[in-house]
Amino acid sequence: MEIFILGSGSKGNSTIVRINNSTILIDVGFTYKELVNRMEKVNVYPKDIDYVFITHDHSDHISGLKVLLHKINAKVYIDKRIIDSYDYLEGDENVVSLQDENVLDGNILVKQVPTSHDATSSCGYMIDDGNESMVLITDTGYINEKYFIFLKNKNYYLLESNHDVMKLRNGRYPIKLQERILSSVGHLSNEMSAFYASKMIGPDTKKIILCHLSEENNTPDLALEAYEKTFKDYDINFNNIGVSSQYIPMEVK
Repeated sequence: MEIFILGSGSKGNSTIVRINNSTILIDVGFTYKELVNRMEKVNVYPKDIDYVFITHDHSDHISGLKVLLHKINAKVYIDKRIIDSYDYLEGDENVVSLQDENVLDGNILVKQVPTSHDATSSCGYMIDDGNESMVLITDTGYINEKYFIFLKNKNYYLLESNHDVMKLRNGRYPIKLQERILSSVGHLSNEMSAFYASKMIGPDTKKIILCHLSEENNTPDLALEAYEKTFKDYDINFNNIGVSSQYIPMEVK
């Protein structure tokens, strides 16, 4: 399994997963030109994309989808509520209604993880081919613990660590926006992200990448410090933790 985060944050989100002989694109939060530019930096090209999965319909995750649909011949998996909300998705033969479990090429399981966000619908994904596995969860106010049964002890975790609460509270965002971010349909703080990670990782976990960091209300150091403190509090000895970038594509390894 190869994972490339093309960009993560409020200005655009897209992730590439190469597994066996298939290439999956999760979210299309960049223009086609910018998406291609970022893909080329990790030696992936539009013709390589076999499947597209969408987490939710906020612009930083879906803004480039309409153009991409005309550029590639790939199956695009989207929640039916989103399909029904956008005219350009209805009737497209390549657009597939997302199921709870989606099996690709016989042995790649892509399981949706319902999330809590103020969008038409929202989810994360767990991907597993029997050999390696990953979890991608961003844009959520919380993670329901009932899903931990199939989220535990995966190899790679790409988890939202959006904000530092004090930095948000003392920043320039208006109170209404602060409350939205802090709500159950907002975004995960550094501390909550670390708490959920502490409940999910296991002996097979290789790497955690912190995603969707706010440029206004967070820093990589603050996010990593929160993880270090939380893991210490729970007596967890795991330090292979990285931070994604809004601007620079990265390989997860």
